[in-house]
Amino acid sequence: MPTPVSSIRNLGPATEAAFARAGITSAEALQTIGADAAYLRLLQAGERPHFIGYYVLVMALQGRPWNDCKGAEKAALRARFDALKAQGHDKGRSDLEAALDMIGVVERRRG
Repeated sequence: MPTPVSSIRNLGPATEAAFARAGITSAEALQTIGADAAYLRLLQAGERPHFIGYYVLVMALQGRPWNDCKGAEKAALRARFDALKAQGHDKGRSDLEAALDMIGVVERRRG
């Protein structure tokens, strides 16, 4: 039986539900996919980008307290987050349009 996403330190039921909507349904799958790819899937599934959510995910997959990262490490995480956000979130696009794009029904917006 797969282990629930919420069994990972710092990740609760709301995060588990968001990952399920993105097709990630177990702690094992989340750990295999990794923080960046998993967060990108969340964005592509329509979740709004939020740095703290990304930061908590990275720390969780490392088995660290959510507030353990500081200084240069935190700045590097911010740069990774910004790159993921630019890659996976369509500003001005509704959740429905994003979902339709994901399954190939509407054309992806550029710019």
